[in-house]
Amino acid sequence: MASEHRPHLPMPTTVIACRHCDQLCLPHAGEGDGAYSCPRCGSLLYRRRGSLEALLALACAALVVLVIANSHPVLGLEINGQRCETTVLGAVARLWQEGMQPVAALVLLTAIAAPLLELAAVVWLVLPLRLGRRPPAFAGVFRALQAVRPWAMTEVLILGMLVSMVKLAHFADLLPGVGLWAFGGLMLLLAALSAATEPRELWRAWEAALE
Repeated sequence: MASEHRPHLPMPTTVIACRHCDQLCLPHAGEGDGAYSCPRCGSLLYRRRGSLEALLALACAALVVLVIANSHPVLGLEINGQRCETTVLGAVARLWQEGMQPVAALVLLTAIAAPLLELAAVVWLVLPLRLGRRPPAFAGVFRALQAVRPWAMTEVLILGMLVSMVKLAHFADLLPGVGLWAFGGLMLLLAALSAATEPRELWRAWEAALE
């Protein structure tokens, strides 16, 4: 007896396990909102976030703001007619000279190095994908991005500055600099960039891009 002919169907390359009912399913889009839900229980699997264009725009804007934040004074003090201003890099150098090398290294890492590495990694990944090409070392750079992102603690720096301003307000006239406002903007841009990043969308773009 001749065997029944069965058409060859390509196996899906991407499946998602529902966290609530353990159903393995292909993601399917919701009604225009980019949401992917489980076909069995209806639980949200994940929601499509920012596009590649939005990620690239946020990263480039954050890079510009980061340069402004580190090239302008963050805070100035005026005592008896004498004015003193410093940048974050100047504060790091001063801490190093005062023998507080661990503190200086921590400030340098969390306020400058980690945000710069995060933004550079996003541009490295997203720009070639936006042009339809696969970026070199995609997996390694993506893992590095995930590892360095928690160390970009701009909000902690802003909080420390605010606490210092409250404590120093009784001894001198405080002059908030351009760098302080720039770090505030950088904090918001980094938060928006983190919220807009969806790993599945990056991998989907990588699969669709050319070698």
